[in-house]
Amino acid sequence: MQITHKDEGKELIMKLGLMASGFGPQIRIDMARIKEAEALGYDSVWTAEAWGNDAITPLAWIAAQTSKIKLGTAIMQMPARTPAMCAMQALTVDQLSGGRMIVGLGPSGPQVIEGWHGVAYGKPLKRTREYIAIMREIFRREKPVEFQGEYYQMPYKGPGSSGLGKPLRSILHGRIDIPIYTATISPQGRRDGGRSRRRIHPGVDHAERARDIRAASGGGFPQGGRGQGFR
Repeated sequence: MQITHKDEGKELIMKLGLMASGFGPQIRIDMARIKEAEALGYDSVWTAEAWGNDAITPLAWIAAQTSKIKLGTAIMQMPARTPAMCAMQALTVDQLSGGRMIVGLGPSGPQVIEGWHGVAYGKPLKRTREYIAIMREIFRREKPVEFQGEYYQMPYKGPGSSGLGKPLRSILHGRIDIPIYTATISPQGRRDGGRSRRRIHPGVDHAERARDIRAASGGGFPQGGRGQGFR
């Protein structure tokens, strides 16, 4: 299901999605509501994580009980899992669901990352660029993955290393174009997404503010080519 809207003479398409669950002492997923949304033609259903339930496990649960609706994470916390683990999870759900996975990533915030996960928050934009570069290389499977960045090194050769690590290529063959969206609340994050021709997830913004989001991206999306944009 989608809604069309004209802005400055251009036809924009807004696809409808829904959140699968909130946060609380128990995780509750209203499968009847999700199945009804799928029957009505909704584009996607999304899961999230904070410091309780994770995002990917509920998505697999939903995937097993649906057949058409796309499955997205909004969002998976990048510092909570390595890029390789995130790629593994995405490839797995994508295969099991028949190619319906949408990866939504974000740096979260220092309160959660340092307080809950116990790792340094660091530079979110730099981490995001490295993270996505590694994931895309894993998806492509062109060669064993080698990467040397500020946050991620593959193979790891830093302090505490055994020296036995070697470049590896994913055993699982998957879709190389699994969509990756990044959470972008700050203006700097939106500009970076626009410059990088990257899909973004602007979070709590309203559809009526699409023009403002494009402007904040520095005009990157209209020239970004196929598959670029925001949800």
